[in-house]
Parts: sequence; C-alpha cells; structure tokens
Amino acid sequence: MPRRSFPARLTELFTLAAVLTLAGSAILAGAQSVGPTRPAPGTGINTAAPPLPVEEIIRQFAAKEKEFKLARENYTYTQTVRVQEYDDSGLAGGEFQRISEIVFTPEGRRFERITREPPTTLHMVSLSFEDIKDLENIQPFVLTTDELPKYNLEYVGREHVDEISTYVFRVAPRRMEKGQRYFEGTIWVDDRDLQIVKSYGKAVPDFRRGEQENLFPRFETYRENIDGKYWFPTYTHADDLLQFSHRAVRIRMVVRYNNYKQFKVTSKIVGAEPVKPEEKKAPQPPQ
Repeated sequence: MPRRSFPARLTELFTLAAVLTLAGSAILAGAQSVGPTRPAPGTGINTAAPPLPVEEIIRQFAAKEKEFKLARENYTYTQTVRVQEYDDSGLAGGEFQRISEIVFTPEGRRFERITREPPTTLHMVSLSFEDIKDLENIQPFVLTTDELPKYNLEYVGREHVDEISTYVFRVAPRRMEKGQRYFEGTIWVDDRDLQIVKSYGKAVPDFRRGEQENLFPRFETYRENIDGKYWFPTYTHADDLLQFSHRAVRIRMVVRYNNYKQFKVTSKIVGAEPVKPEEKKAPQPPQ
C-alpha cells in the first residue's frame, strides 16, 4: 500500500480498476514493517517428533493443496473487501470497499464480476497492483507441489487450532525473483486432511524507491471445510501499523469469501457419428 503525499488531493483518488493500469509503475514501491510473529515453542505447541517424517508430511500436504487449488477453480463465490486507514493517533481516514462475484460464463470461462464498488476515499495510502494480486494469490495462500520449490519450510510442532489438530510450519521464500510475489509467515496444516486451515504472515517483498514507499500489512486467514473434502478460505483479517518514513498509517482490512458453489455444466456437446446403412431403422408409426 503506497503512502500518499500530503496534503492528499481527492481528485487523485482512483478506483481499483484504475490501479490495475498502473502495474509496474513507481507507485508500487514499499516501506518496511516488523515481520510476522513466529510461533515460539511453548504453551500449546508440542515440539515432539511427528508420526511421519517431516519431508513426507510436506510432500503429502503439498499434493493435497494442489488438488484443492484445482477444485477451487470450479467453484463460484462472493468476495467482499474492506480496507480502512487510520493515522498514528487513531483518527479514521478513508476506506475502500468492493463486492465481487467469481462466476462462469455459459461456456465455462471463469471471471470476476464487480457488483458494488463505491468511490474510494483512501487518501493516506492507495491500493497498488501488488495489493490486488495479493488479494487473489497471497491472502488465500495455497502451497502446492508446484509452488513448493520456491519456499523453505521449517517444522515447528503440533498445535490445536480450536478443535483441529495441526502441524505448524514456518514458511519463507528461498529467493525472490523480480516481479514475483511471495508469502512469508506461518501455516497450520490439518493433520488429518493435510490441508492448510490457517495462515499468518505477509506478502513480500516490500519496496522502497526513493521517496515512494509501499508496505504490505500482516494478515491472518482462516479456512473452513465447505464441501466435506476441501478447506476453503473464508475470512482474512489485517490490522497493522505501516511505518512510512514520514508518518505511520494503520491499515485494517477484512476480506470475506462466501457462498461457495460448485460450477456444473448443464449442457453437453456430443459429436455426431455417421450411422451405417444396415443400422438405420424405419420410422415408427405414431402410437
């Protein structure tokens, strides 16, 4: 979230659609923040060796995550985003809201349809192209077999999240390639279904380019078992103080994912096949 210069000019406020046209521009630079808190061994975390080798647990849950990612691409759902800004004294500033639906065309093409998006009143920060991509890929973090080579994973132990027994892993990118976004933080993996049920961390990298800064807040995402098989992200919350070089801005963000429904094709195209002459039947008289 880039810092806006002051005094902010309301005429410069732009909607999310306009932000998408600014990909790669200098407004996408970032400020520093305190990294995500890592769970320390202690109360609630069992550091004893797991029943399976750690490498096998990682292999199995990454494969299950890949299966889930493919399955989620066949679901429709509603996504509600709300971002609010506050100054360092706690005074509320502006906010951004968007409600959209992930739907399919009759031909089966998946796309996002915005159903409500009032003009943004954010003036201390603005949403960047990376912010939008993070909403799509980082906040609902999925660690698949294909993504696994990009990350280092460290086993922390076992912990209960509510009534769910989980394996806890610290996750960090092995290296950062230009133009790529990554997750850094902690994930909790259900020890029975072998899927991520909770994640806490932030999108990286942050950027700093001269006077232009951008910071990505720490967030927490929860998943729920929707269809009896897969754990879908349903709620993301962020409340972080972004410490820019000239001032601090507190960002509060809530993302809700509702109304998951599996997309099913209602019609089927069947290829025509020629009928052999001997297989032709005489028309039957009407009854």
